[in-house]
Amino acid sequence: MFSEVVVVGQIARDLVVEVPEASVTQRPELLGGKGAHQAVALSQLGVAVSLVGVVGQDAAGDALRARARADRIGTTHVVRRPDTETALIVDVVDDRGRRRYLEHVPDATLVTETDVFAAAAPISAAGSLIVQLQQPAPAALLAARLAHTAGTRVVLDGVPGDGTFATELLALADVVRAGDREAELLTGQPVDDVASAARAAADLRRRGPSVVVLEVAGQGNLFAGRAESWFVPHVETEVVDPTGAGDALVAALTAALTRRRPLETAACLAVAAAAATTEHAGGRPHLSRADLDRLQPRALEAVHA
Repeated sequence: MFSEVVVVGQIARDLVVEVPEASVTQRPELLGGKGAHQAVALSQLGVAVSLVGVVGQDAAGDALRARARADRIGTTHVVRRPDTETALIVDVVDDRGRRRYLEHVPDATLVTETDVFAAAAPISAAGSLIVQLQQPAPAALLAARLAHTAGTRVVLDGVPGDGTFATELLALADVVRAGDREAELLTGQPVDDVASAARAAADLRRRGPSVVVLEVAGQGNLFAGRAESWFVPHVETEVVDPTGAGDALVAALTAALTRRRPLETAACLAVAAAAATTEHAGGRPHLSRADLDRLQPRALEAVHA
């Protein structure tokens, strides 16, 4: 199956547990993990998408693969790793809104270079590749190389765990998205306002990518391109859970750029998708046309970056 976008990233069982004063409410386990959340968002946006990731050779892994197929996500290159337990992410919420994230992510559920190489054909044929940099750096680097060589747009999400790979990854990237702390790790300078984000984006663009998206914590996101850049404030909405907002932003940005939308349009869609995902508990997106229209940013600030 041809995919407009291929996502290389984490797949996990996603469980939200709410702990009010007198009882415990447990929601059903969902298809989760950053890679899966991005793939779900892309599918909801009408993009043909495939996922490269790893589950265990267990009942939970089989259930997640089936759930992904039901979400219209290609799973040919979702590996079932023998003698491995599928990753689990638990989001515990108490009655005061405080959260704890508990993760059980066996090393064997991370993507390897062998897994990536097996997916070389769909990666090379896609319009865009999203690489989640929480995966091992050698596997991420191979995926970026395969895509770059084929002319596939390379979208990097986050910062590599092994900083020695950062220079080469940035040189292969077309788009980089990073949170404020991740941007500081990549550039060595704090990102705490629009001006510092613009400086960090300029630094990163000199190192390879043509588009850089940086979070300004508590304020919004800077979208810096070759010809034009914008700061887009957070959309005002009732935030129930911020989990998954960044994944929805990356997915919507990639969807728009893959379909050759201008950066300004892509930025608005990305911010609306992030806002929509904060309106419910859990990181799984629920992106509808009505919500994306309702949450469109009202103002974009032109920035020199």
